[in-house]
Amino acid sequence: MKLENARGTRDYLPEEKIARDRIVDTLRNVFETFGYSPLETPALERFDVLSSKYAGGSEILKETFKLIDQGKRELGMRYDLTVPLSRVVGQNPNLKFPFKRYQIEKVWRDGPVGPGRYREFLQADVDIIGVKNVAAEAELIEIALVAFERLGLDIVVKFNNRKILNAILDFAGVPQEKHDATILTIDKLDKIGKDELKKELEQAVRLDEGQVKKLLELIIQPGKNEQKVVALRLKLKGAEAEEAIKEIEDLLAIADFENVIFDVSLARGLSYYTGTVFEAVLNDNKIKSSVAGGGRYDRMIGALLGQAREYPAVGISFGVDRIFAALDKGEKDKTVTKIFVIPIKTYKESLEITRKLREAGIKADMDMQGKGPSRNLDYANSLGIPYALFVGGQEIQEKKFKLKDMKSGKEELLGINEVIDRLKS
Repeated sequence: MKLENARGTRDYLPEEKIARDRIVDTLRNVFETFGYSPLETPALERFDVLSSKYAGGSEILKETFKLIDQGKRELGMRYDLTVPLSRVVGQNPNLKFPFKRYQIEKVWRDGPVGPGRYREFLQADVDIIGVKNVAAEAELIEIALVAFERLGLDIVVKFNNRKILNAILDFAGVPQEKHDATILTIDKLDKIGKDELKKELEQAVRLDEGQVKKLLELIIQPGKNEQKVVALRLKLKGAEAEEAIKEIEDLLAIADFENVIFDVSLARGLSYYTGTVFEAVLNDNKIKSSVAGGGRYDRMIGALLGQAREYPAVGISFGVDRIFAALDKGEKDKTVTKIFVIPIKTYKESLEITRKLREAGIKADMDMQGKGPSRNLDYANSLGIPYALFVGGQEIQEKKFKLKDMKSGKEELLGINEVIDRLKS
């Protein structure tokens, strides 16, 4: 039997897992700084929940891993963290609003595999339920800006409003039954360019030349954010357009950051979005796809409950795998260990010293094989462990131990408390 991973999945050895955990820890810290609390949900969901009308839509269902349990019940692997959150809110009517939660867990999609694109991947979502106005969107945009700054990545946040897209489709005369396909195609503009988009709209979606011309006239808007809004206001009429333009203006007034751009072509593919949508993209990086994205989905929770009531909801999801790929600069830590204790025929005493280090909160490891000092130093050096501590009979008597800085080669004799202080400084 040939040992290999399932297609679209991968292992993360310690040096990669350490780097990924640092990303997750940074995101978690930012989320909690903004007052969001953690949530955990099952990997398996009932398929009727995942496939409900206001969940992911037909496109995402094509990529959903579906299975049947021994009781003949239809189940699916979650394809995102938004649908499970909506189910949780629907099942817990006593939750206090606004309900602010974050969730960092794996999701699965049976889709195409490529560089930075897997079938099993880690998402970090942060959502707020119960706030109708765009203050919620503004906070999520700020979370993205703060998080990527702390990760050392330069981003631009692009945003749009699905209501303005609906108004543009109506203005262009696109039939209602072609709205979803048109929105999915428009969302490709950055990837395929204007000429290829025009071709796809005419050939794949089957829009006529006049409809395509009107669409391109409005979704490709030059100028600053405010100029784009003015251009849309002149062309688009009706209640939905007015509501969308007001939301866009309100959001621009709060999220007044230099690297926030109103992009009329941004659509995002999932069908459950009802208002603002946004994406974070990296500047000058090998990763060209979005590294975070989300939007408002006010109808999903009520729809899952079979109610007409809207539950205001908006969230953003961070793609941990893409962030990891963007930050991959070659060298990584191979271990979390900070000090390696080397017994010289003093196993019992060395074990006690190692315990003291661990009790002090220092990540310590120790030779258990009785190897000589040189082989132990080779081992510590191969893993990039910063310090080695020699424990021999004379050191035990004098209560002074030789601490070696593995990078500089400097050695000094220190008492165990001095060692602890040095490593904690």
